[in-house]
Amino acid sequence: MPQSTPPKIVFERVVKHFAVKGPARKPLERAAGSRATGLTALDGVDLEIAAGEFVVVVGPSGCGKSTLLDLLGGLTRPTAGRILLDGVPVTGPGLDRGIVFQQYALLPWRTARGNVEFGLEATGVPRRERAERAREFLDLVGLSGFEDRHPHELSGGMRQRVAIARSLAYDPEVLLMDEPFAALDAQTRESLQDELLRIWQRTGKTFVFITHGIEEAVYLGQRVAVMTSRPGRIKEVVPVSFGSRTTTDDLRSSAEFARYRREIWSLLHDEVARARRLEKEEVAV
Repeated sequence: MPQSTPPKIVFERVVKHFAVKGPARKPLERAAGSRATGLTALDGVDLEIAAGEFVVVVGPSGCGKSTLLDLLGGLTRPTAGRILLDGVPVTGPGLDRGIVFQQYALLPWRTARGNVEFGLEATGVPRRERAERAREFLDLVGLSGFEDRHPHELSGGMRQRVAIARSLAYDPEVLLMDEPFAALDAQTRESLQDELLRIWQRTGKTFVFITHGIEEAVYLGQRVAVMTSRPGRIKEVVPVSFGSRTTTDDLRSSAEFARYRREIWSLLHDEVARARRLEKEEVAV
């Protein structure tokens, strides 16, 4: 019998504690057995993601969604457990992972092309190749003709396209996205969701996307991982199957879309209420 393909990404009993300054909190039991005052953001996260898959993570505010992405990006280390990429533990940042944040973080003195070339310069890519790659990926995100515009000459949606092109330009295997469309208006957000699906289908890369929006999660994700309130765990992973999202007319208004939305909201409802109670208790301390 043929063997199944191993997952691209594995979260294995991942725990993350943070030390917290200020008013004393309840002592937390660390995985190693010592005690410390702090906050547990994640507590026993298990999740597998296949190569080329588009997975969306949703959860209530403060549940550790961004922490999960930071750990996968190698920006911080887990307190316990491990994260594997192609079977190898993640121990720090790497060019195999690109990250797109909510804030565009573009260099204001550089053009769109200059911003896309910036990361390539740091990795020693020759000038001519840098220019070719920048043109290629600006075209991929629909910004042909805007290569010489500076960030202040671009709309918010266009700036985020530049940020996506910059992350794709050095050809990472995995693209990590932390609420990249949250600051955009609804019309621009929906347009960029379609653009992102087109890019994913064209490149075949593995996408891990964080959002607060249930509708965004249903529209983008092949699977939607629903997190509990803090300390964050994976409550359930919901497979979402629409066939081709980009060729379906008015998918967001379909009965099938509404069914997935209700299913995910039912999983989140109690977690959101619990998160609000926890916030009130912490304010009262």
